[in-house]
Amino acid sequence: MTRGNQRELARQKNAKKQTETSKGKRGDDGLSAAARKQRDAEIMQQKQKKANETGKPSTKSK
Repeated sequence: MTRGNQRELARQKNAKKQTETSKGKRGDDGLSAAARKQRDAEIMQQKQKKANETGKPSTKSK
């Protein structure tokens, strides 16, 4: 049972890995919820326009 500081090194490595993965998820972009919603709506409208121009039917048509 002489592992030395392997456990501590493994904990530090895992903590560093966890912080790095959480950084990329969603950074604080400085926008309010309403501004973010507006920005996302504009992006989705652009995507929909591009999809319609290429001739692909939308997936939500009934």
